[in-house]
Amino acid sequence: MTESLRTAAVVVTYNRLPLLRQCLAALTAQTAPGLTIFLIDNASTDGTAEAVAAMTLPNLVYRNTGKNLGGAGGFAYGVREAALAGYDALWLMDDDTLPTPTALAEFLQADRDLHGRYGWLSGRALAPDGTDQPMNLQRVTPYKDLPSFDGARIPAVMASFVSLFLRTETVRRYGLPIAEFFIWSDDWEYTRRISRAQPCYVIPASRVVHAMQNPGIVNIAADVPARWERYRYFYRNDVVLYRREGVSGWLWLLAKDAWHTVQVLRSPQGRKAWRIGIIWKGFFAGVRFAPEIPMLP
Repeated sequence: MTESLRTAAVVVTYNRLPLLRQCLAALTAQTAPGLTIFLIDNASTDGTAEAVAAMTLPNLVYRNTGKNLGGAGGFAYGVREAALAGYDALWLMDDDTLPTPTALAEFLQADRDLHGRYGWLSGRALAPDGTDQPMNLQRVTPYKDLPSFDGARIPAVMASFVSLFLRTETVRRYGLPIAEFFIWSDDWEYTRRISRAQPCYVIPASRVVHAMQNPGIVNIAADVPARWERYRYFYRNDVVLYRREGVSGWLWLLAKDAWHTVQVLRSPQGRKAWRIGIIWKGFFAGVRFAPEIPMLP
């Protein structure tokens, strides 16, 4: 039966209490009834635990991971917790995701229309000004962004964890996100892992506002210096993702990293040799990186 999916929203948070409050308010305002919220706190130090304890949300399940597991670890933890709790479907998002009131209802309608025969469903992520968030554009191939949101249901192969809907049976079949990624590419890898075996879709009518602090394309050549160090995860994790695509994947990796290297050399910011080192050390670390796919017990 697709008419009565017990759904859990899995929200990962870390030191963004003001945005988290908005996210929780948007989730409690959903027109689809019966949503449970699994809030996964990556050991925030900004008073999140105390604030959540003071909230009167009977449908909120709070879990503190005890340490910062990164976005990847937080989602792996949360998906596992919600799946083992017996929910039929999971709705994944970051704490800076603000769903419109009908976002979940649109996913549930698509689930009914498809009779549950899909891998995942992904929504349309907008910036606060109403434009599309470039970082959250889904891909119709591993190398090509979704060209438009025209249509009620659009096939796709990769999507972010900013409003991703899937059935728990899919998690049981294909496993959990890779916690060892820590940050970046965990969502691309997970959604591509599933789309290699099952059709997956973008549902443009399911919309969220992604109020991210650093919008834009992930690229060490253009990002702020405070974020440069973490790019070692990005360039490493992308190797795990794209090497599964065979020769075309390796060529994509080499071309992307070479282009990022050129962009670093052209950028006005300093520490160019160090940033180029981050790119290629990350690449070669990825060649040696072989994380296992974690499965539900």
